[in-house]
Amino acid sequence: MSFLALLFGLMSGCFLSVLVGLIGSKRRIGFGWAFLASLFFTPLVGLIITLVSDPLPAGADRGLGCIGTLLGVLGLLFLVVFVLMLLAGGVFIAM
Repeated sequence: MSFLALLFGLMSGCFLSVLVGLIGSKRRIGFGWAFLASLFFTPLVGLIITLVSDPLPAGADRGLGCIGTLLGVLGLLFLVVFVLMLLAGGVFIAM
């Protein structure tokens, strides 16, 4: 169960870092720097760093590229890990 909890924590951290990166794509810091700040520190610190940076001027929108696909894959992996933890927890309780 410890391995699944670790995996769940890593997946949720990556998922939250991608969300902070998406917020950063609308600011001067950009997706990449916001994502890396969230990975190296915590997603909460990355979010604070991202929100402190200046927003982009009106009309200067950056494209997200394949970030939507990456977010979908991470969300699916997050869901699979969560279901595996639920199933493994049920097995341990039944024993």
